[in-house]
Amino acid sequence: MSWQQSAREQMIQQQVRAWDVLDPEVLSVLARVPRELFVPESQAALAFADVALPLPEGQRMLAPKLVGRILQALSLSSRDRVLEVGTGSGFLTACLARLAGPVRSLEIRPVLAERARRALTGLCTGPLEVVTADAFAPDSLRGDWDAIVLTGSLPRYDTRFERMLAPGGRLFAVVGTTPLMTARLITRGAETFATRDLLETDIDPLTHAPGTDKFRF
Repeated sequence: MSWQQSAREQMIQQQVRAWDVLDPEVLSVLARVPRELFVPESQAALAFADVALPLPEGQRMLAPKLVGRILQALSLSSRDRVLEVGTGSGFLTACLARLAGPVRSLEIRPVLAERARRALTGLCTGPLEVVTADAFAPDSLRGDWDAIVLTGSLPRYDTRFERMLAPGGRLFAVVGTTPLMTARLITRGAETFATRDLLETDIDPLTHAPGTDKFRF
């Protein structure tokens, strides 16, 4: 067994499962997607550590256990159309593509978008696109999605994303300001939306999200 395989197994057993991620399909995907390909080269030794690793342009990669909770909460099937806001490293994108149907991922930073495209090459066989775009720009978001995941937080909740859910669709969003935020799952019913609080966490806000003190570039 290589050190990557051993470290990946420890990541799953000691971090992900310990955070109540028990869905066998999610655990299988985390075991098969090579996380080490998505971390910056300078951080390779920490690819499987329980930390939010730094990415170019001041961004950070979500910790493995949070990725596991996101995937489990969304309960994805191969028929689901998924929108990801904030591609980042592309690791979560790859996991989404393994569990769901078509995936469209938006990344405002061209450097990160291109880096993620390179890392994703050859890893996913289903429809997948990484688009350089600002999710908060006028007319930037369209469509009915079965699942939407926001990889950055919303200091103030914004209903624009839930309005793009198809009936039965699920939205994963982290709402609040540092140091205490709440991860929520919003589900669209026939006429109403249901909200369930999942966990407390603390992640960087989405660029240009309403309620930020200033724009983040």
